[in-house]
Amino acid sequence: MMTYLLSTLFVVLAEMGDKTQLLAMAFAMRYKASVVLWGVFVATLLNHFMAVSLGSYLTRFMPMHYIQIAAAVSFILFGLWTIRGDELDKEDQRFNFSPFWTVAVAFFIAEMGDKTQLATVALAAKYQTIIPVWMGTTTGMIIADVIGIGVGIVMGKKIPAIAVKWFAATVFVLFGFIGLYQYIPPATWKWPLIAVSFALTVCFMICIGRKKPCLVSTE
Repeated sequence: MMTYLLSTLFVVLAEMGDKTQLLAMAFAMRYKASVVLWGVFVATLLNHFMAVSLGSYLTRFMPMHYIQIAAAVSFILFGLWTIRGDELDKEDQRFNFSPFWTVAVAFFIAEMGDKTQLATVALAAKYQTIIPVWMGTTTGMIIADVIGIGVGIVMGKKIPAIAVKWFAATVFVLFGFIGLYQYIPPATWKWPLIAVSFALTVCFMICIGRKKPCLVSTE
């Protein structure tokens, strides 16, 4: 049960500001919310089943200790990715099937290589189980896209998108550092190293959030 709940939480956070959440908002402007959600549900079931299968398969070739460290690092990267955000590249206009299949196909393709799919791979590898992670990540996807539809249609601009993205990104980064602290040998972690690493990560988040170059000119 805990694996299911954690998988749900992580995907809800990963989906905030993600391309597929933007797709949900765009499709909800054209189709009924129920049609959009059913399309998201079917596409996510198939896509995340592929992801959890891959994550479980990795444990046969790589020691679990290294997979857990990689998963912790990936959560930090997901946090940075969440701050960066996504933009639609006309994914909501690529297909001309029935409304349900238009949503399902667009979501399935948009999820390929997306951070929520990568988060699903990482969770399956971390917990070495398929069904709870599969069901949890699918539930998280539906919850996040319900929020997206609600924000896009009902609440409009009352909730600043940047506040939602920063909250999700901060939680991801914190979980990532907690994971690294748990799985990297204690002798490696020195408080100065932790402080510098965390400070650099925060600087990257601020730079990415502002969408400005992080390099200082030497001219």
